Amino acid sequence: MACRAADTQDDLQSKYTRAESSNRKPSASTGIGPLSELGENEARILKALQESGGKATPFILAQRSGLADSAVARAILNLSSGGLVKELVEKRTEIQATKEGEQYVSKGLPERQAAKIIVQSGGHLNPKEAVERTGLSLDYVPIVTGWLTRKKWGRLEKKDSQIELIVEKDPERDDDEEVLALIDHKVLTQEELPNEFTFSIIRLIRRNILESREKSDRRLEITPAGTEAALATSATSPKTEVSNLTGDMIASGEWEHVQLRTYNVSSNVPNTWPGRLHPYAKFLRNANQEVTGPLVEYAFINCDCLYMPQDHPAREVHDLFYLKDPNNGDLSIWNGTVDRVEETHENGDRTGSKGWRYAYSRQEAARLIMRSHGTALSVRAMLSKNVKIPGKYFAVARCYRPDPLDKTHLMEFNQVEGIIIDPNLNLRNLLGVLDMFAKEIASADKVRFKPDYFPFTEPSVELQAYKQGYGWVEFGGSGIFRPEVTIPLGIKAQVLAWGLGIDRLYMMNKRISDIRQLFSPDLEWIRNQKID
Repeated sequence: MACRAADTQDDLQSKYTRAESSNRKPSASTGIGPLSELGENEARILKALQESGGKATPFILAQRSGLADSAVARAILNLSSGGLVKELVEKRTEIQATKEGEQYVSKGLPERQAAKIIVQSGGHLNPKEAVERTGLSLDYVPIVTGWLTRKKWGRLEKKDSQIELIVEKDPERDDDEEVLALIDHKVLTQEELPNEFTFSIIRLIRRNILESREKSDRRLEITPAGTEAALATSATSPKTEVSNLTGDMIASGEWEHVQLRTYNVSSNVPNTWPGRLHPYAKFLRNANQEVTGPLVEYAFINCDCLYMPQDHPAREVHDLFYLKDPNNGDLSIWNGTVDRVEETHENGDRTGSKGWRYAYSRQEAARLIMRSHGTALSVRAMLSKNVKIPGKYFAVARCYRPDPLDKTHLMEFNQVEGIIIDPNLNLRNLLGVLDMFAKEIASADKVRFKPDYFPFTEPSVELQAYKQGYGWVEFGGSGIFRPEVTIPLGIKAQVLAWGLGIDRLYMMNKRISDIRQLFSPDLEWIRNQKID
């Protein structure tokens, strides 16, 4: 039977791969007998290989032999298990622009478009206005801001209580743009591009500007034993091969002129994989969570209660996801607390501090954001009517920040968060808790602490840990809450607090180098993870 016209080379490659996966470990019994008993299909494939100069793809073999693709795949496996042919695999990665990326090929990357507008406007412009002038949606404000600063094309400066993007001159074209210029609405093979573009290609794929497809080009090569078999069968006409005998064959005597197809009944069956939790999802579920809270949070809880001034740079659009609709909520359930937090910000109130000395805005406090750190849950724990002194509170929090994606940062990540309220505890007790996290959860070999700064803790400590063969990793911050945080919330005791990247703790434990691997749909990696 001739190969169907609809079968493409990729179709045959795919069917051959699937057939091969179910016969990974053939036994000593190959299903191929003496050379003179070589099956009809195997003989035709060997002949087609010889006619192709000893090497050919499954697609070419199907064309030359006139066999259906399934027959070609089966014959190749039999010949391969008998040592008559061997497989050569060449892998390549095809890359091309996505639908979104096509517009950047024509118009330039968002950061390039914004940079041109800013330079034309005198070198400085509000981020929102710069994006509006490019014609892009306001969703691109954090993207443009992040990439302009990350690529060092520009910088952020605060002028008269307003944030401005400063771009003094047109930046030189970078590798990201060189790659897009090479793509130019075409499909390219990554391996043919200079190695210096590798990181740019990865970055553009992560930004959904490029997409890639792994391709495997399979070729079959006849072995000396295969050549000998082909010569032997060319002297005789192989019998027609059948899967079973029919009544008509027996009655007519045709059965004497056919050969039953041989099967290797000892070959392995295809692997089957049971469903199970993603290994990292299972790890997070095993972490006992006591405090819960909404993913959409008030700026009041996320920032104000932590004594973060309302004009702090960490509250700009490039560091927080603000909701568009609805954009604010009702603070009336915390009326008394809002009053005390407002006084603390403005003049220090009863905390012994002078405050930040600015006019507090309740409208700003009511804005809705995506929770940017797990410490918001600590605030909710202290505001709860069920809070106990002494008491311990612990949570695993999903957090969101508009960070550029790379091997150590995601826009959506997890933090392990906790506080211990006890008037008898001090910094040494906190360091002991941090040491336990690093060694018991991350399996770290060494731990060290560095002084840090946060608006809501004093003293503040950064936890770093080391694992042999993995290196040093920064896990996050900690400290003792300032009176400006605890007193307005009604807490009159020492509060030890920490917020660590549980993603990074798990990565060190499993020796994972790229945080994106934790959320990977790579089934091969997931299947190979041990069940703890």
